[in-house]
Amino acid sequence: MRFLARQFTERDATRHRLISATWGIFGHGNVAGLGQALLQYGEDMPFHQGRNEQAMVHAAVGYARQSNRLSTHAVTTSIGPGATNLTTGAALATINHIPVLLLPGDVFATRPADPVLQQLEVPYAGDVSVNDCLRPVSKYFDRITRPEQLIPAALQAMRVLTDPVDTGAVTLSLPQDVQAEAYDWPDDFFADRTWTIRRPPPEQAQIQNAAQALRTSERPLLVAGGGIHHSEAEDALRAFADATRVPVASTQAGKGSLRHDHPSDVGGIGHTGTATANELAREADLVIGAGTRYTDFTTASATLFTNPDVRFVNLNIAPFDAHKLGAAHPVVADAREALTALTRALPNYSANPTHVEAYTQAKRDWEDRVAAAYGTSEGAARPTQTQVLGLLDELVSDDDILINAAGSLPGDLHKLWRTRSRDQYHVEYGYSCMGYEIPAAIGVSLAAPGRPVWALVGDGTYLMLPTEIVTAVQENVPVKMVLLQNHGYASIGGLSASVGAEGFATQYRLPDADGRPYTGAPLPVDLAANAASLGMDVHRAKTVAELRAALAEARAATRPTCVYVETETADTVSGPPPAQAWWDVPVAETADAEATPSAAKAREEYERHATARRRHL
Repeated sequence: MRFLARQFTERDATRHRLISATWGIFGHGNVAGLGQALLQYGEDMPFHQGRNEQAMVHAAVGYARQSNRLSTHAVTTSIGPGATNLTTGAALATINHIPVLLLPGDVFATRPADPVLQQLEVPYAGDVSVNDCLRPVSKYFDRITRPEQLIPAALQAMRVLTDPVDTGAVTLSLPQDVQAEAYDWPDDFFADRTWTIRRPPPEQAQIQNAAQALRTSERPLLVAGGGIHHSEAEDALRAFADATRVPVASTQAGKGSLRHDHPSDVGGIGHTGTATANELAREADLVIGAGTRYTDFTTASATLFTNPDVRFVNLNIAPFDAHKLGAAHPVVADAREALTALTRALPNYSANPTHVEAYTQAKRDWEDRVAAAYGTSEGAARPTQTQVLGLLDELVSDDDILINAAGSLPGDLHKLWRTRSRDQYHVEYGYSCMGYEIPAAIGVSLAAPGRPVWALVGDGTYLMLPTEIVTAVQENVPVKMVLLQNHGYASIGGLSASVGAEGFATQYRLPDADGRPYTGAPLPVDLAANAASLGMDVHRAKTVAELRAALAEARAATRPTCVYVETETADTVSGPPPAQAWWDVPVAETADAEATPSAAKAREEYERHATARRRHL
């Protein structure tokens, strides 16, 4: 704890504390070691009491992402189930390249009794514990079996946490007996240490090649990924777009790299993207990928970039990502530095006026579709999910932050949300983890005090992980939760119906009168009452007018507040525009026509789309 309190990061001459707080749930595997240390050094290391180990990691991730990866939290747990509960959160952090330090307790290193409570016995290997499940989801892992081992391990942990390429979850597994041992520590171990977050510049030859590729293109498109935000490269991207008028589409992680009303912003790209961005992608002869990993949602499962002459220029700090899609001109560099250099290398370049005119009109046409999806009436009808977003759109300012991760909301948000600031759109879609939203909202609120932070959750996500509501209440973190009740897994239900699985077991319903499961009345649950029982102020809204008032009250609230609304899901009600690009979810080659009548047609549709898959070489 003393060591962690003296670690700092620095970027652009600004210094930050690297580990600004620790989350924890105590058990016999950490209470006498780290628990005692956190009590003793409480003035140096703020502490947050969690309710679920996975949720604590999500809160730390939310804090770190909001802090531009320059500051994060540590998470300590006991041994056994406390440690394994970290695994999902660790995977999320590593996939999204977000630093978080995990300090799980581990079984006795000295083995005085074997096995101890909650120990996994592995007959073929005495040095394995359940904590080893954290190895594949950690960017660095070490088990500290002697106190002095902590010195090199702790330094390595800090190195990885502050590496803009290799960062993610870092695990130091701490046997409970070793936690309690004394050691004659060197004073230098506790000296202030500053870790510089590097901004590697691009090689000039790479920039010249990229600039030449852009000059010779007719229909360029830039795809902005999460690396833009991690690098704080939004101003550099805006300068590039202003100078070149190249259209800019965004991935889920990159949305907000440009404001929604910037002339070059054409919205989200890929399976959950806009018609404007996806048509530009299909026609593009040059794609500039800036800070993107090119996931299957971005590339429409390798079917989106259909121009036979398309080339790729990838600006990425990670060589692994810079060389994806057979990039003709990879530029391995910090996103801000690369974009700045590329703009300087194009002093007299501007995109073809015909190209600019076409995407400008397409952007206007899509905005008409957004307005139609958001449109509301003041009658007694229940609002649709997109109308809920429309009412939020009316209410928020540049200060508000929206958090989401799973279900149908990421698709609606990617297509429709009018992002007003660089950090307003916080959608975790690398791991798309149900249950992320509420704890992440706490972490974001701790990193951005005074700003309205909204956790947008469906009933499925809420039931996964509502426990940190208690933490928000305990610490009076004024998160605002919008809880959408649609009686089941709406997103996967729609997917199930489209791939021949007939929506089976995706609704929260009782059996019908004939005993058929999941087809009767909705389950008699009251999630609003549940949120209230955990300490939130709750507003129930049944109509558009009630919802508008409830959202305004929640935004003004100074304590944790929930807006509960049952949304309209009938097919006859206008909702979001359908997917504008494909996503590869394999459909069964053979199926019983009576049991799954839509499967054969779904397979035909699947094969039609699959023929368009392409490897870019």
